[in-house]
Parts: sequence; C-alpha cells; structure tokens
Amino acid sequence: MTSAPSFGALTLRVRRPANGGSAIAHADDGRVVFVRGAIPGELVTATVVEDRSGFLVAEVTEVLEPSTHRRDPLCSAAAHGAGCCDLAYVAVEHARTLKSEILTDVLRRIGGFTDDALAALDGGPPTVAALDDAGTGWRIRTRMGVDAHGRAGLHRRGAAGLVVGHPCAQPDSRLTDLTAFDGRFTPDADLALVLDDDGARHLIEIAPADDAAKEGRGGRRSDGGRRAAQRRRRRHERARRTRVVEGLPAARHQVGKRTWDIPVTGFWQGHRAAAGVYAQTVADLVARHTDSIGTCWDLYGGAGIFAATLTDTLHAQAVHIVDSDAGALAAAEATFADDDGIEVHREEVAAAIGGLPAAGVVVLDPPRTGAGAQVIGQLAAAGPDVVVHVGCDVARFARDLALLAENGYQTREIRGFDAFPLTHHIEAIAVLVRSNSRPSSRSADRGASPATVD
Repeated sequence: MTSAPSFGALTLRVRRPANGGSAIAHADDGRVVFVRGAIPGELVTATVVEDRSGFLVAEVTEVLEPSTHRRDPLCSAAAHGAGCCDLAYVAVEHARTLKSEILTDVLRRIGGFTDDALAALDGGPPTVAALDDAGTGWRIRTRMGVDAHGRAGLHRRGAAGLVVGHPCAQPDSRLTDLTAFDGRFTPDADLALVLDDDGARHLIEIAPADDAAKEGRGGRRSDGGRRAAQRRRRRHERARRTRVVEGLPAARHQVGKRTWDIPVTGFWQGHRAAAGVYAQTVADLVARHTDSIGTCWDLYGGAGIFAATLTDTLHAQAVHIVDSDAGALAAAEATFADDDGIEVHREEVAAAIGGLPAAGVVVLDPPRTGAGAQVIGQLAAAGPDVVVHVGCDVARFARDLALLAENGYQTREIRGFDAFPLTHHIEAIAVLVRSNSRPSSRSADRGASPATVD
C-alpha cells in the first residue's frame, strides 16, 4: 500500500461530523482539521496527511478516548485499505444519526435553509432512514478489479493497487464468492457482478484497458459524478472486449409489477431495496402535493423506474423519459413497449427540455454533479406545479434546492436515506411546489406550511 505523506501528529478532540466521511476538529492554531477514522466526541491522535490553505486533513493513528458507538470494523477489505466502507468502524444506527446531522448542516450552509424553514417542512427537519434492516450484505451490483495473478480484488482507497483476499461487507455473500475462479481471471481486467431478483449471479469480465483508458488509475481518482463515471466506463468498454464468465449479459430486476433487463455492465441501484423505496417515496410525495397527474417529465430517467411509478401508481396520462444513456433507454423501451403513454427521449436534459410538452409534475434525478443552474432555469421557465428532486450527493442536492428557490419553488418535504450502509453516502429526495401554486387539498388539510429558502 502506498503511504500518504505525513506532516506531523496532533492530539485532537473531535467535534462534529463532516460531509464526505470525515469528522471535524480544531488544531491549536485554530485551523479546521478534517479527521478520517474518527467519531465525534472522541479524543484521538491523528497524523496530518494534507496541509492545505486554511485547513488540514488527518488520519487517526490512535483512539485515546473511544466513542461508545465505535465498533470493530465490520469490513475486512476496508480494514486492509480498500476504498469501500469508510464508516465500517461506526455502529450502523449511530452512523445514520451522524448522516442526519450532516444532511441538515448541508441544507443550512449550502441550501440556505434556516432552522425555522427546516422545522416548517412536512415532518420537520429531515432524518436519514434505513432502506431495510440489513447493515451488511445489501449490495446486489458491484465492480472489482483483477490483479497480476488473476485474482479479484477491490481498489485501494486513494492509491493504486488492489486489496485481495479480504471481502467487503457490502455485497450479498453470493455475489462475491469467487474462490472457484481464483487465479483464472485475465490480469488487469475488471469484473462486473450482479445478483438478479431470483438470486442468480451474472459475472462479466471486461478486458484490460489500454494506457489511455487507464489514465488516472495510478493515483487518486476524481469523482466526476455517477453519470460522468458511467460515460467514462461506457467509453472504455466500447473499446474493450467483454466475456460472460457466469450467467447472462443482462440481469432481471423488478419494481412493482414491472421488470427490467439491465446489462450487467449498466446502471441499477446497488442496494437491493433502493429502487423500490425511492419509487414509492416519489409516488408518495407527488400524491401528497397534487390532486391531478397529467403529463410528467422523468429527467435523467434512465431505465424509467420513476416513469413506471408515475404511470402505475399515480395513473399519469403521459410520461416523458429523458436521458443520454443508450443502454438504460433501451431497457426502458423494452419494459414500456406496450405503454403508449410513456415516451423515451435520448438527449442531454438541457437540450431536450425546450422540446417537451408542458408538464405538471417533474421528477429530477440528476447525476452526482447535480442539475445545475442551466437545467433548473429551463425547468422553472416551463412552470411545472410540482418538482421532486432525487439527489445522490447532498451538497449538490442542497445547491439545487437553493437554485429552485431562486426560481420560485418552495421546498415542502425532504427525506433522507442510508443508501450505502457502512459508508458516508446519503440519498435525499425533496418535493417542491411553485410559489404561486395553490396547495393541494391534502396539504391544506394537514395544515402544511411551505418552507422558505433564504
């Protein structure tokens, strides 16, 4: 394992959680220290690994006063340096408490929400809820690398190389038991693994990338967002051979009464419960804030999970799915082949909005980078009554909510989800209404008060 540079050791009292998996402390000179491997309340010794203008980054070397919420790491791979379960040392229930604090903090700092605005949301300030009762073994889709000896492993955190022989705690054990293939994979290949809804495993080996495709693999890998990562992955895979090692090229998943055949190398939610929970949440939020479902947009809609719930649960008259992912849209077209009310548009969202028919409801599920000012400006100009925003990065999610507020939309309710237990990741879903929209009778009956964004 490549060692991080060291700038000295500090003894720190850790104060509060930070977005991204670290916790915040203060050095003697007053500078903020982002501490990896610490739990708020602990006294730790930490080694400084980055000295930046205005703040430090440090990693725990010794816990002097441990939190009652500290546990022996649940993930062997992370304990040996893999970049998977960065909160494996925190009790799962307490990790959700910390994530709830992070979500509300980000909404205040980036989203501009006041404490009064958060309290005025339906249900009050958002908390982060479990998707199901599983703390481990919840993942049904994953990626692995192959080392020079043909063995599967996980990429190291922030460095080149793989961790081999130490399983991650996230995947269902049926997914990553590859002992039968030990030493038989192609060196430097990548593996895509999926467990379908019937419990069958599908495994595809992706041939080693050339030097251009490997750019950045030797050092820290920047996170350009889910869709950006998918675009890079698709670009690399177009030039790379694949072979089915086990199962089929596509795996079947079901949400409600619909089924989708998703390529093993394509995108589907990693958590087995996520797609169903998110779809039901979107349906619930839309139903609570409008009485009439006419034409809807499902922006960045992929395979159309939300289009399905808008159609099947809420009986929308028409749904327009917009995405640029050809594989996801092919799956959508197959699933909705008999639905005249669902139309698929293969375009970038910013380019497509101007050509779509007027919609009363919009579901917005942007990449990790968020929707941004251009898309939100176009969306607001189109004037839907209700917008549901699904965010996989809470900082960009909060920024988008602030942009929607500037464009005349009020946030009514926010729900948070522990999308990836044992990690710092949070999924959040918000429902917003136009400021000049009359609240639905359902909201009025509850005495709902719209939250303002400063």
